Amino acid sequence: MRTEVVSEPGAPDRPNEDFAGVGLPASGQGGCVIVLDGVTPPRGATGCLHSVPWFTARLGGALTELTVSRGDLTLREILERAIDRTAVAHADTCDLSHPRTPQATVVLSRWSEKTVEYLVLSDSALLLRSPRGTVTPVLDDRLDRVPRASLVSDAIADATVRNKEGGFFTAAADPSVAARAVTGTVPRAEVGALAALTDGATRWTEKFREGDWTALLDVIRKEGARALVDRVRELEAADRAERVFLRRSKTHDDATVVYVEL
Repeated sequence: MRTEVVSEPGAPDRPNEDFAGVGLPASGQGGCVIVLDGVTPPRGATGCLHSVPWFTARLGGALTELTVSRGDLTLREILERAIDRTAVAHADTCDLSHPRTPQATVVLSRWSEKTVEYLVLSDSALLLRSPRGTVTPVLDDRLDRVPRASLVSDAIADATVRNKEGGFFTAAADPSVAARAVTGTVPRAEVGALAALTDGATRWTEKFREGDWTALLDVIRKEGARALVDRVRELEAADRAERVFLRRSKTHDDATVVYVEL
């Protein structure tokens, strides 16, 4: 089995808000991949004493432990329990009802001898590559379908579309959001490799239009996960002044890639 994990902060002077993990049970059968993209809050109060990296580390750790140890639970049930466990850890000190309480996007995949299960919540991505080379993206595109007018400011987004019906959802403090995740199961024989990526890495395809999902996965497979992140950084630097592609987005975002050949 080949596995690669690369996670790089957008800037060296601030912490990486992403989380990446690969879990392999002691039984030697199956495994899991977890990728979280912590949501950077705007300046101002969040109702929480803790940082986004604290939250993604807590949630990611809970997801890893539950996914490896509780094969009897569905991925939605695992996400629900992990969110609840993380919320309990700071409910006594923080206002978890605040719209900017720490939160994250989620990619979760688990495989056994027979199946590959997946869960995606918000705008991180999971790519499944068949033994024949066909690449299937698993995406939660609700953020892309939100009216642009709802995203003109953080205050408007928080009041109208963030974790609201008709908007988009992230893993924060409400365990019921797990029911909103995109989930599915495919036969293990139909998946030769998979990649989980935060949107800082998927920029290569989604913002810079350098190639489709198949081309992106080919870069990882042939050159390595580090090569994809390096390519993104070069494109970001080249677009820094003109901002033809980046527009209002931050110049450099945390970028995480986890690649597994089954």
